[in-house]
Amino acid sequence: MTVQQYIKKRPYLVWDIKDPEKLSNESIVVAVLNYGDLDDVKKIIDILGIKKIAKIFDKQYKWKRSNFEPKIANYFKLYFKKYA
Repeated sequence: MTVQQYIKKRPYLVWDIKDPEKLSNESIVVAVLNYGDLDDVKKIIDILGIKKIAKIFDKQYKWKRSNFEPKIANYFKLYFKKYA
């Protein structure tokens, strides 16, 4: 299963996107980390791997206008520091 197939089954995570299968891995990771529950996060980690997700998160987090909520960003910064 790809992350695009997974996100198609979870339209509530990307409710504002008309065709979720065309989203990039980066967009899907941001949506799942921001709006998904623990099971969603575990599933994309299984699909993409924790190192790839940590790399995507780190790249997105360092932008001036990050798309992560402050609490979410802090949690995953600590999470990936410990586990990735």
